[in-house]
Amino acid sequence: MLSDSLVLIPTYNEKENIEKIIRKVFSLTHPFHILIIDDGSPDGTADIVKHLQGEFDGKLYIEERKGKLGLGTAYIHGFKWALRHNYEYIFEMDADFSHNPDDLIRLREACVHGADVAIGSRYIKGVNVVNWPMNRVLMSYFASVYVRYVTGIPIQDATAGFKCYRRKVLETIELDRIKFVGYAFQIEMKFTAIQHGFKVVEVPIIFTDRTEGTSKMSTKIFREAFLGVIQMKVGSLFRKYKKAS
Repeated sequence: MLSDSLVLIPTYNEKENIEKIIRKVFSLTHPFHILIIDDGSPDGTADIVKHLQGEFDGKLYIEERKGKLGLGTAYIHGFKWALRHNYEYIFEMDADFSHNPDDLIRLREACVHGADVAIGSRYIKGVNVVNWPMNRVLMSYFASVYVRYVTGIPIQDATAGFKCYRRKVLETIELDRIKFVGYAFQIEMKFTAIQHGFKVVEVPIIFTDRTEGTSKMSTKIFREAFLGVIQMKVGSLFRKYKKAS
């Protein structure tokens, strides 16, 4: 079955969620394809995906990597795969249902109707986060305030990881120059897209923290984001960005 839309889902130990998220995406009204990028999950996540490939032939794909190489490199790997296979709309989504698969339709519609990048935003209409402790909410919210202050980009949810890209964005961004791997990766991709002149819009979503599996968040990831934003801004002053056509 042909599709113009590919959903990238990086995984590490997501056996509780992976089959449910795959079935949910394939139940949507638009015919999405899925690429799982698994970083050597010891819990058998990849085996579950490979078993499901028989049922979803031509729609479900998997790329296996050796060990935890970081979220950013997983997405870069997926972006390059998507470009090679000629998808027009490429999505980032978590495996744990913190991103509601129903919102894939809304993100795609935003790009169909003029956006180059559509962000599933937790903070465009107040704070739409469920099941997070208050300290996590505040840390995430003020991280976006900090990013806006340092970089000047007008994005309310700078660390959001639920997104749709038009193909031309990923073709224009020099993916091998994207250097960060954690939260800062999400910021760097938005910042770079805006520097190239692409139209980035925010679509309000409700973010619900995972109920199964284990969060991958760490203080190291936040530290990378804090320092990375400054490096990003300074580096941009000495770099020429090809303007989007």
